[in-house]
Amino acid sequence: GASAHDYEPDPSALKKISAAKLVLKNGIGLDDWLDKSIKSAGGADSVIVVTKGIVTAKRSAGDEDDPHVWHDPKNARIMLDNIVEALSAADPANAAAFKANGAAYNLKLDAVDKEVRSLIDSIPPANRKMVTNHDAFGYFLRAYGLTFVGAVIPSTSSEAQPSAKDLASLQDLIRREGVKAIFAEEEIDPKVAREISKDTGVKIIDNLYADSLGKPGTGADTVDGMILSNAKKIAEALR
Repeated sequence: GASAHDYEPDPSALKKISAAKLVLKNGIGLDDWLDKSIKSAGGADSVIVVTKGIVTAKRSAGDEDDPHVWHDPKNARIMLDNIVEALSAADPANAAAFKANGAAYNLKLDAVDKEVRSLIDSIPPANRKMVTNHDAFGYFLRAYGLTFVGAVIPSTSSEAQPSAKDLASLQDLIRREGVKAIFAEEEIDPKVAREISKDTGVKIIDNLYADSLGKPGTGADTVDGMILSNAKKIAEALR
C-alpha cells in the first residue's frame, strides 16, 4: 500500500533484513533507499537485482530509465525467473519446488497478458489515450498499444511536483487530444489530478495501482491481479 519510491523501512524491517539469507531488489533507481537500509542492518548475505536482463525504456519525458517494468507481464516473467534462480541458489534443497511454483505463476502471467489484450482491444482506437497521475505506466502502454498523452506529475517518481506551466500545458493537451479519462493511483494523493479533471470536464479514475499492490481482497494483491485490475478500469473508462 505504500509507494516504493519513498517507503521507509522501520526497525522491524531492518531486523528482518539483517536476518535474511537473500534480499531481492528491483533496481533501476526505484529502491535505491534499500542500499542504505541493508548497510544499517549490518549487510546481507546476498542481494539480487530481479530486473536483470530486462530491456529498460526511458520515461516518456526525460532521459531517466523507467523502473516500473513489472507492468508488462513479459518483464514480470523475467523478474520471476530471476527470483526462482536466486531462491534456488539460496536454498538448493527446495529448488524443485521453487521451479515448479515459478512455472505455474508464469502460466498465470501468460493468461493475464491474453485477457488484458482482449480488454484493450475492446477500446475504440481513437480513445486509447492515457493521462496519468505520474509517469509510471509506460511499459503497460507500450505492451498494449495505448498512447501516453501526459502525466500530472511529469516524472517516474511520485515525489516530484508539477509547475503551474506544466499543469496548464497538460490541460491544453487533454482538451486537444480528446482524452476520455485521467488516471490516478491509490498510493498517491489525487488532489491535483482531481482539480485538472474538474477544470477540463474529464472524468477521473483514482484507484489504479502503480507503485504498490492492493490490499487483500481488492483483487490487486498479486502482480497478475494488479495488472488485470488496472486493465479492467482503463478499458471501462476509455470505451
